[in-house]
Amino acid sequence: MERFDGNTAIVTGGGGGIGGETCARLASEGAAVAVLDRDLATAEVSVGRIRDAGGQAIALECDITDRKAVDGAVAKTEEELGPVDILVNNAGWDIFKPFTQTVPEEWERLIAINLTGALHMHHAVLPGMVERRHGRIVNISSDAARAGSSGEAVYAACKGGLVAFSKTIAREHARHGITVNVVCPGPTDTALFADFKEGAGDPDKLLKAFERAIPLGRIAQPQDLPGAILFFASDDAAYVTGQVLSVSGGLTMAG
Repeated sequence: MERFDGNTAIVTGGGGGIGGETCARLASEGAAVAVLDRDLATAEVSVGRIRDAGGQAIALECDITDRKAVDGAVAKTEEELGPVDILVNNAGWDIFKPFTQTVPEEWERLIAINLTGALHMHHAVLPGMVERRHGRIVNISSDAARAGSSGEAVYAACKGGLVAFSKTIAREHARHGITVNVVCPGPTDTALFADFKEGAGDPDKLLKAFERAIPLGRIAQPQDLPGAILFFASDDAAYVTGQVLSVSGGLTMAG
């Protein structure tokens, strides 16, 4: 028997990068996966990969900043795959510039995607988890929330807010058999990091600087994250809640 046989999982931002790898790993270990993404084409690529490997998944176009879209995606997931056992809030977006060069319209979009979107997802799935008295929620924050990151002030604020929110929801719903934990990636080779490098002006120099600073000597690959995410989503972590785990190659080591 696989770890997630009989479980239904939702992964936001599941079309690629960390989200795509997480969807593939969940499905490979028995979960039926709803792949949510604003870009339906990328979600369908993830689903194709899962189905080709013999797994079960559906692709759903969903803008997590739109509460009606979130409710519709959750309802469709439950209709096709069953009640939601696992929620992985992975979707995110960033811009890279000093805070004083940003404008309020950018703050609003950053907050909507990185914080409010996750609130929508929690609000949509928690009632069912409470009713069934079981659930696993894994929120993908960032080491920017733990240590700060130049050029990412509002993003870091959103991700820090997600950490605090997760701890509070973990306290509120522990009695319902629901665990809520957080994974904080460090620099990871995704499309978002590619944008970050370009914004720095000298991508090669920035990459080499990160490689020197990271004790394990390399930028993370998306495949480096699902192990931690699936641990929190599994019954191996049934007695773990409200915790924050950095997956950063040792770049940050705060307790």
